[in-house]
Order: sequence, then C-alpha cells, then structure tokens
Amino acid sequence: MHDTQKIFLQQINENKGIIHKVAKMYMDNPLDQEDLFQEIVMQLWKAYPSFKGTSKFSTWMYRVALNTAIVFFKKDNRKVDKASLNEHLEVADFSDSHEKEEKLAYLYKAVQELNQIEKALIFLFLENQSHREIAQNLGITEVNARVKLNRTKEKLQQIIKKNGYEF
Repeated sequence: MHDTQKIFLQQINENKGIIHKVAKMYMDNPLDQEDLFQEIVMQLWKAYPSFKGTSKFSTWMYRVALNTAIVFFKKDNRKVDKASLNEHLEVADFSDSHEKEEKLAYLYKAVQELNQIEKALIFLFLENQSHREIAQNLGITEVNARVKLNRTKEKLQQIIKKNGYEF
C-alpha cells in the first residue's frame, strides 16, 4: 500500500464519525445510510489529490461529504417517508442514556423533513462549527449563515412539535 493510501485511510478512520453523521442526516433508511457512507468515502478518495492541506482535513472532509450527500440525495431522487414521521411516538420512561438515544432518533427523523441546505446547516451547527466556519463550508456569507441557521432551528422546532415529540 502506498503512503498516500495509508495516510488517507488513517484520516478517514480518525474522522469517520463525520461521514456517519452526514449519512444519518440525509438518509433515514440504514441501507441508504451505508450507501451514502460508501459514496462519500469514494468521493473523498477521488478528491484527495486536490486536498492541499491549507485547511484541516476534517474541514475539507465536511465540505466534500455535504456536497456528496446533496448530490446523492438529488441524483437518486430519494423521498422521505412522511407517513413514518407522522406516526405517534410515545416516550417511555427509561434510563437517561435510552432517553437521549430516543431524543436523538426523534431529532434525526425531524431533520429528514428539512431541505438539503437546512440539513447541512444543522449538521455543521451540531458539530460546533462557528458561523464563520459554516459560511466557509457552504460558500455563503457569515451573516447569511447566521440568519439561515436561526430560521432552520425555528423550522426544526416546529417540525418536532408537529410530530408530537417535543423535548
């Protein structure tokens, strides 16, 4: 194996959580998530020669992963199953970790109703990216990122309330 391949695989392994999160944000079905995960890794490998190291690998990876997810979503014309989102979900009283997992699952289901850009905004926000970093990753101004993010957070809260699983 060449040094380039080893370095690439090491970077992917260290940052694979990013890819998993993007896949989960854009795809509801676990099989689709796995397909998207593989597509992102393939696109990262194709684009790796263009990575110049002027930014952190993870920052570059965010940009490639999000762009790949948006294209993948559009290309395959995948649709969210709205019926499954509208099912009444009852919150059971379990341990804190189970409740957290359940709330996270509700959040991911609600995120499925957002458009591709809104999903990217929420993903980057949840990854603790600053408004400046979000703007750079999405190719918009910092002010625009701040406004879009606030509107998207409000929309997400409305979706969560509408679906009956308010936190």
